[in-house]
Amino acid sequence: MRRRVVVTGRGVLAPNGNSIETFWEALINGRSGIGPLTRIDSDDPKQAAGEVKGFDPLLCLSPKEVRRTDRTVQFAVEVATQAINDSGLDIDSIEPGRTCVIFGTAMGGIATLEREHAVLLEKGPERVSPFLIPMSLADMSAGMISIKHGIRGANHATVSACASGSQAIGEAMRKIQHGDVDVVVAGGSEAAITPLCLAGFKRARVLARPDGEPAAACRPFDADRSGFVLGEGAGAVVLEEYEHAKRRGAEIFSELLGYGLASDAYHMTDMHPAGEGSARAVRSALEDAGLPAAAVSYVNAHGTSTPMGDAVESMALHEALGSHAHDVAVSSTKSMTGHLLGAAGAVELLACIEAIRSGWIPPTINYHTPDPRCDLDYVPNEARQTTVRIALSNSFGFGGHNVVLIVGPAP
Repeated sequence: MRRRVVVTGRGVLAPNGNSIETFWEALINGRSGIGPLTRIDSDDPKQAAGEVKGFDPLLCLSPKEVRRTDRTVQFAVEVATQAINDSGLDIDSIEPGRTCVIFGTAMGGIATLEREHAVLLEKGPERVSPFLIPMSLADMSAGMISIKHGIRGANHATVSACASGSQAIGEAMRKIQHGDVDVVVAGGSEAAITPLCLAGFKRARVLARPDGEPAAACRPFDADRSGFVLGEGAGAVVLEEYEHAKRRGAEIFSELLGYGLASDAYHMTDMHPAGEGSARAVRSALEDAGLPAAAVSYVNAHGTSTPMGDAVESMALHEALGSHAHDVAVSSTKSMTGHLLGAAGAVELLACIEAIRSGWIPPTINYHTPDPRCDLDYVPNEARQTTVRIALSNSFGFGGHNVVLIVGPAP
């Protein structure tokens, strides 16, 4: 019999909030964190970005550690620290091999790589930072969380493009279910608002056209959507075996119920045009949870605001949920955060948890013109108060990665 897995800690850094409380308050009030690009120079003053604001890495790291870590690692350590504090865990009281860290990222320390490559070209190899390699590794977020908190079981990264954070949480769930560990700190982090990434996404023609107010640039499911807005941030959860959490009197925020995976096996960047892999991941998660499609109350969509992606995701939800698809509330919180790449799934799972806890579904903002290809209930522009029992979080990534998590109320 599989062990039950519950969420006992939460942490978030997002463009519209640096804590669970501020992030959730922004979401249910439809307040976007997307604004003009300021972190790097741009040739277009209307270029939009979802930037984390007011973050001080010295809250969680020493000055020396800040100098030796990429921004994505700094984000990860901060949200993991928030989640551990939220959980009330005493890590030292747990048998060392029974705790674990799994943290995802798509791009890793890309800002460090770009900066140090420029140093190499301009000043030569002797001026490159001796910390280049550890600063740029994709697994250094997991490593630094482990170091800072004395978590001495396994630590590793998941790297599955924009599904990385969700996959980290799903794999953490499995480790607890199978009895390998009792506690996992899991999530995703990304800090990829860099000149090279911006240029690459522009050349791939997936970014929103900067033709209006930046806060209105991300328009998931709207007929006038033109692409996603590049964002940054991180999300973390403490996952715990249910009986372990009960014994220590932990506050339990929700229960993880299902985890589904599927590959499109189709194209490097495009989703399968019939949504085959995405639908299969949803069905797999429902089967894993032992739930019928009719049990789902809310879907936090991948909903990036790309013309093809949103239409295909809508099609996939029809395929996976059948006639119930029209009865489910579907929203994209990316309309308020931008696309956080490898951190997106972790941050969006937190939105699902808070929707269940509060009885409010966050809206899809900037939704004004329906698209006939997107014909579901996208909770347009204003939050909706209703009972949410079961929430589903979709994460899809370049390479054909499809990851779906299902979460329910605390036992």
